[in-house]
Amino acid sequence: MRRKASATDNVSAARLALSDKRSIFAHSKDIRMNNISQTLKTYFGYDSFRPLQEEIINNVLAGRDTLVLMPTGGGKSICYQLPAIVAGGTTVVISPLISLMKDQVGALRANGIPAAALNSGNTDADNAAIRRDCLQGRIKLLYISPERLMNEVNFLLKDIRVALFAIDEAHCISQWGHDFRPEYTQLGVLRREFPRVPIIALTATADKITRQDIVTQLHMKDPQMFISSFDRPNLNLTVKRGYTQKEKNRAILNFIDEHRAQCGIIYCMSRNNTEKVADILRRHGISALPYHAGLSPDARNRAQEDFINDRVQVVCATIAFGMGIDKSNVRWVIHYNLPKSIENFYQEIGRAGRDGLESDTLLFYSLGDIVLLSKFANDSAQQAVNLDKLNRMQQYAESDICRRRILLNYFGENREYDCGHCDVCRNPPQRFDGTILVQKALSAIVRANENIGIRLLVDVLRGAYTQDVVSGGLDRLKTFGAGRDMSAHDWNDYLLQMLQLGYIEIAYNEGNHLKVTESGRKVLFGRERAMLVVIKHEEKRSKRQKAKAAPELPLDAPARRPEDELFELLRAHRKQVADELGYPPYIVLSDKVLHLLCSVRPTTVEAFGEISGIGDFKREKYGKGFVALINRFLKEH
Repeated sequence: MRRKASATDNVSAARLALSDKRSIFAHSKDIRMNNISQTLKTYFGYDSFRPLQEEIINNVLAGRDTLVLMPTGGGKSICYQLPAIVAGGTTVVISPLISLMKDQVGALRANGIPAAALNSGNTDADNAAIRRDCLQGRIKLLYISPERLMNEVNFLLKDIRVALFAIDEAHCISQWGHDFRPEYTQLGVLRREFPRVPIIALTATADKITRQDIVTQLHMKDPQMFISSFDRPNLNLTVKRGYTQKEKNRAILNFIDEHRAQCGIIYCMSRNNTEKVADILRRHGISALPYHAGLSPDARNRAQEDFINDRVQVVCATIAFGMGIDKSNVRWVIHYNLPKSIENFYQEIGRAGRDGLESDTLLFYSLGDIVLLSKFANDSAQQAVNLDKLNRMQQYAESDICRRRILLNYFGENREYDCGHCDVCRNPPQRFDGTILVQKALSAIVRANENIGIRLLVDVLRGAYTQDVVSGGLDRLKTFGAGRDMSAHDWNDYLLQMLQLGYIEIAYNEGNHLKVTESGRKVLFGRERAMLVVIKHEEKRSKRQKAKAAPELPLDAPARRPEDELFELLRAHRKQVADELGYPPYIVLSDKVLHLLCSVRPTTVEAFGEISGIGDFKREKYGKGFVALINRFLKEH
């Protein structure tokens, strides 16, 4: 007698049918060849793909595993979002942060694409509604964290037609990556449970060992690897070394004064510095908030939301901030301290200029940074790897050759010519014979029995009767005061150069005391000359100049120049529209699109829709308001 099929049997049969099917994308060849360009224009408003995007999309639509390395702002998201639109089923996007999911889901919905995020930030009712929409096939892209994914592997995901798994921030899966997250290591289960569903892994920064680890951990099948150019020519690169905290703060205030009303991020090594720098900025009339792991979740969320929605100009943050930010109108990034690796540095500066417009980056570093970061690396579980990464970062900061070439070569992209617009290219270093100067410093180190640190050495050379100098009898050294004609800033700079040139080294296991190397002894005893780089001193503004400087402008300030008036009017209208919809302004239209509107000045909704970056959905939703404003402006002028 045949047993009547139960509801459980029916579910199992349905799941088996889904898992037995070939990749959904394998059936879409007829769709993809004709539709991807039209889909790009309809939903994203672009007439052409960026480099490698079309090849990646075709590889995904063919049902093949794919590994993508593209710099931040290079257009990675479209590589899985567009295939999700043109093919059946649901694309599941594994993302590490709720903030990142929220940002991307908001951007997709603003383009008329059905997307949702299943996470702990939702109410139970919200998550239930999302599940229901997924089961009914109404969600094209489902964002989910790796932790929640593990809970859904044998439940929701088995009951829906999963077309593609997209692993965002894929470097997190590798112990060799710069932001390893243990929960990512479980993602290998996807290949076992969904053997026919293709996987695309995407990251902005991964060296060769990290790339191979990603492929291994995810059990990818003969993946096609796409490595885009890491060049971000719109980012200006500048490094300043040896600044004291007071000098850094002054330089930052001057920098922000030159970037009025432009949003930016200041990365600090310590939580304490984020608080201090934010406080200094606020006291000078600049809207700024700190962001670090020591704040309450509410405080962190509030800082991020205020920054995303242009209610605050500057966020002073530890590295905990930024991965979940797709904000396209960040115009500058400052590093208050040296980052621990080039991967970290490149990803963080990549948060500026995501819209392709020119943006500035500024890196400060000092001997104190190197000492502290070296200690962290020595104390870490991966000492050799982390020390090597730090050394490469230090070499970048101290180099006197084109900085862009160093970055690109690090990521395996050989560049044989200089960029022409980093600080080294703009102002090539000049050298001088600094033998006597170096001999003074080396002599002081030797006379102190190589039992002296950087700060104390500078005090000795400058003849400062500090408590530590006097109590240690260092004021009786022959070299005490031998360099009193030079500022502490300059001595710190020259000591950095001496470290880079290999004349001294730091004994991290002996209280960070300085040791003279064999190369240093050759200079000390006159057997070799020491060529140093001339320090370029910045002109400090006089009190009269400071008094004449205009006050800081808020983000929604009126234009200061007539040619900027239309841009400011469009930006104010964008902010109003965004506030009404609950979106960040850059999701409505990017700064780049606003500049194009200022240039083209479309007077009809149809012409508005021809602007690059404006798809059909945005044309119909926003066109009338922006066109009316442009027509009114033209009539008045």
